[in-house]
Amino acid sequence: MKNKPLPHSLKGNLTEGPVLKHLIRLTLPMIWGIAAIISFQLVDTYFISQLGTAELAAISFTFPLTYLIFSFTMGFGIAMSSVASRLIGEGRREDVRRIATHGLILSLIVAAIITGLGMLFHDMIFRLQGASPETIALIRQYMMIWFAGNLCLTIPLVGNSAIRATGDTFTPAVIMSIAAFSNIILDPIMIFGWFGFPAMGIKGAALATIFGNSGAMIAGLYVMSRRKNLLLSLNDLHLDRFKDSMKRLLTIALPVGLTNAITPAVNFAIVGLLSKYGEEAVAAFGVASRIEAFAFVILMALSVGMAPIIGQNWGAGRTERTVETLRLTISFNIVWSLFIAVILMTFAAPVAGLFSDDPAVIGYAVIFFWSVPVTYTFSNLINGWGSAFNAIGKPQRTFMMIVLKMVVLTLPCVWLGSKVLGVRGVFLGIATVNLAAGLTFHLWSWNTFTRRDQADRLAASAS
Repeated sequence: MKNKPLPHSLKGNLTEGPVLKHLIRLTLPMIWGIAAIISFQLVDTYFISQLGTAELAAISFTFPLTYLIFSFTMGFGIAMSSVASRLIGEGRREDVRRIATHGLILSLIVAAIITGLGMLFHDMIFRLQGASPETIALIRQYMMIWFAGNLCLTIPLVGNSAIRATGDTFTPAVIMSIAAFSNIILDPIMIFGWFGFPAMGIKGAALATIFGNSGAMIAGLYVMSRRKNLLLSLNDLHLDRFKDSMKRLLTIALPVGLTNAITPAVNFAIVGLLSKYGEEAVAAFGVASRIEAFAFVILMALSVGMAPIIGQNWGAGRTERTVETLRLTISFNIVWSLFIAVILMTFAAPVAGLFSDDPAVIGYAVIFFWSVPVTYTFSNLINGWGSAFNAIGKPQRTFMMIVLKMVVLTLPCVWLGSKVLGVRGVFLGIATVNLAAGLTFHLWSWNTFTRRDQADRLAASAS
C-alpha cells in the first residue's frame, strides 16, 4: 500500500522567512499546550489541599516520581521532534511517517514497563522518600490509579511531538487544553462528590486525570492518522526497519530521558531531606514547585517552539538563523525570569495562601520564594540550552550539564545547607547552584553555537 502524499503542514519550511515570526507562531500555541499539561498537577494540588495538610503532603510526595516518569516519557517526544524535524528539513518524507509510527510503538512498550515497575515497588519507593505509613496509604490511593492511566498520557505526549515537528503547534495545544479543562471540571466533582457523584477524595483526582488524558489520546491518534498522515497503516508498519527507527530514536531519547529524569530524581532526594522537618515542609515544597512550574510555562513553550526552527536550520546548514533564534530566546528568558522573580518575592505569602491555610506550610513556602526566584534567570538558561542541544541531535551535552548541576552540585549543597540552616539551607543550596551552574553553562553553550556559525561564515566567504 502506497503512502498518501504529505499534507502541506508537513512541508512547513522554517529555514526561510523571519525567525521572530516563526518563533512567535510556534510558541504561542505551545503556551496553552504546556499550561494545560502543567495545570493537571496544579489543579490537583489546589483541590486536594482543601482536604487537609496530610493529603497535600501526600500529593507532594508523588510529584518527583510522576514528574520523573513524565520527564522520561518526554525524552521520547523530544527525540521524535528532533529526528522528524531534521528529516523534514532534509526532505525525507517517507522516513517521517516511519519514525512517527515506530516512535509511538516504542514509547508504549517503555511506558508499560515503567507502569509495571511502579506498581510493583510503590511502597518501597515512598518509604525511601521518608513518607510515613499513614502518608503512604494516602499516596497509594492516588498512584495506583495514576499508574494504570500512564499509557493514556504517553501517546499524546509523544504523538504531539511528531505533530509539532511539522510546524503545527496549534493542534497539540488544542488537544491538551481540552484534556486540561476536562480535568478542571472533573476534579471537584470526583474529589468532593458534587452532583450526586460519590466523594472519592484523593482517588478522584487521579481518575479525573485519566479521563482527561484518555480524551487527549484519542484526539491525538485521530489527528496523526487522518489529518497529518503521520502514521503507517497496520498492514504496512515496516517492522523490518523497526530496529533502525529504535536506534535513531533511542540515541536521543535515552540520554534526553535520563537527563530529564535527573531533576525529579534529585527532587526526590530533596523531599526526603525535607520530610525530616515534617509534612508541612514537604507540602510547602510541593506547592512552591507547582507554582514555579506554572510560572515558567511560557519559557517551556519557547524552548519547545524553538526546537523545530533550530533543528531544521541546523540540518539545512543555516547556522546564522540558529544563532539568531538563540539570541531572541535568551533575551526573552532574562526578562521573563526577572519579572516572575519580582512577583513571587513580593507576593510570596498571598500566593502560598491560595493552596494552604496552615501557617507552617505558608511560612516554609515564603522562605522558598525569598531564596530561589532571584536565581531563576540562570537556571532557565540551562533548560533553554538543553533544548537547543537536543534539537541538533547532541543530547549528550545536555546530559553532561544536568548531571553536573543536579548531581555533582545540587545534592551536596542542599545536604550541607540542611545541616547548617535546616529548611532554609536546602532552599539556599538550590539558589546557589542555579547561579553558579547557570552562568557557567550559558557561556560555554553560547561559545559552542557561535563557533560553528563563524566557521560556516568563513567557509562561505572562502568559496
